[in-house]
Amino acid sequence: MATAQDHANVALFVQLQAKPGKEPDVEEFLRKGLNIVEEEPKTTEWFAIRLGPSTFAIFDTFPDEDGMRAHLSGRVASALEEKGPEMLAEPPLIVRADVLAAKMTHQAAS
Repeated sequence: MATAQDHANVALFVQLQAKPGKEPDVEEFLRKGLNIVEEEPKTTEWFAIRLGPSTFAIFDTFPDEDGMRAHLSGRVASALEEKGPEMLAEPPLIVRADVLAAKMTHQAAS
């Protein structure tokens, strides 16, 4: 039986600070990012969140280092490199983490 740990062993927390007036652009970028990461089989969980008026973050999990590396060289990371300077007040803060425990509820595809 597959457990959450089979799907989420490594995680990234990426904090994004929007430039003044660019908050809607960052929010739209993150919303569109979901469509891209849905095509990444080794990105097992992906969340775009707002932490404050101009502070956003991405939290995602991977089964292993290879999955994380594939994501970091994927389309969302490339788009962030390209569009980041016009939207962000500072470079993204990227924190890698080991997942110690997880509860994940997977729904059947519709």
